[in-house]
Amino acid sequence: MTFGLARQRRAAKLKSPSMDAANSLFIDRSQANRTLLEILQSAFRLPRARALRTLAEKKVRICGGVCVDPRRRVKLGQHIQVFSPAPTRRVAPKVKGRQDAAPCKSPDKDLAGQIVVRYLDEQIVIVVKPPGLTTVRHAGEIETLGKKARKFLPTTLVDLLPAVLSRLKKKSKGRIRAVHRLDKDTSGLLVLARTPEAESHLGKQFRAHTIGRRYLALVRGKARGARIETRLVADRGDGRRGSGPDGQLAITQVRVVETLGDFTLVECELETGRTHQVRIHLGEAGTPLCGERVYDRPLHGKPLPDTSGADRPMLHAAYLALDHPATGKRMDWHAAMPEDMRDVVNGLEAPR
Repeated sequence: MTFGLARQRRAAKLKSPSMDAANSLFIDRSQANRTLLEILQSAFRLPRARALRTLAEKKVRICGGVCVDPRRRVKLGQHIQVFSPAPTRRVAPKVKGRQDAAPCKSPDKDLAGQIVVRYLDEQIVIVVKPPGLTTVRHAGEIETLGKKARKFLPTTLVDLLPAVLSRLKKKSKGRIRAVHRLDKDTSGLLVLARTPEAESHLGKQFRAHTIGRRYLALVRGKARGARIETRLVADRGDGRRGSGPDGQLAITQVRVVETLGDFTLVECELETGRTHQVRIHLGEAGTPLCGERVYDRPLHGKPLPDTSGADRPMLHAAYLALDHPATGKRMDWHAAMPEDMRDVVNGLEAPR
């Protein structure tokens, strides 16, 4: 379904006199066709009971209209808003003398400041993406919302990178091209092309599965080393991607790095690169990622318990290797796990 720009503007600006918008998002391709309850749990980080209560209290809107049905399937491009009670405003006491207000921080500036450039030349740029930042906007989102609706969509890594390079006195010459993606909440190494030739060359490497990629993943339960080979389908039967008889071949090599009580730190090496491949394979093995809210349950089953305290899926792209598109030289990079993931790992009970 395509929504007009005027309607999107009204939805984005909609206010309630008794409630303030706590959060909102536009549904992308990876979220389309899931139930509203699943979106509230995965994207808005609401526990199931709280999500159902939020729906019952009419605090969820789809494109401006209140929705109370947890089973409603969301569609690509829809604007979801979750409201919470407006906080009580407190009047600060007057104090003699000058009071300097703390400057407001821009979320975009904060995220841009967290992007680390590991390598840069005329052909490619290698960056470490922070969690919470979308890699690139999908073409389908622009087709659905219209080009003028870009302002309503979240800022992406590709949007912010020209300014990052400019600060390094390396202005971008032309469009920066994303040749692969990391999920919004996944951190780690990414390669982006700076020329059409580099984009084509890297694309061929990804299709031939010659790009080296290894992820660090913190999972629930005691994982085992294994080679997981399945075929992934868009809907395994409950609206989630998963393994089925027909679909794209997906192969993940899992190696145990460290056992941490009831949790395990593993390394996952990709032989293929399918959407959500690592998350799906680990979840279907009975050891979903800590912080996972989508692939954390068997088909039509309940979510597996998670006592890790993680507030996002604990997945980090720690290693990247490729053939340079101009020289053919094999190059590789490593990236240490981010602070939030390290804090969760350090907080887990190690065996004695």
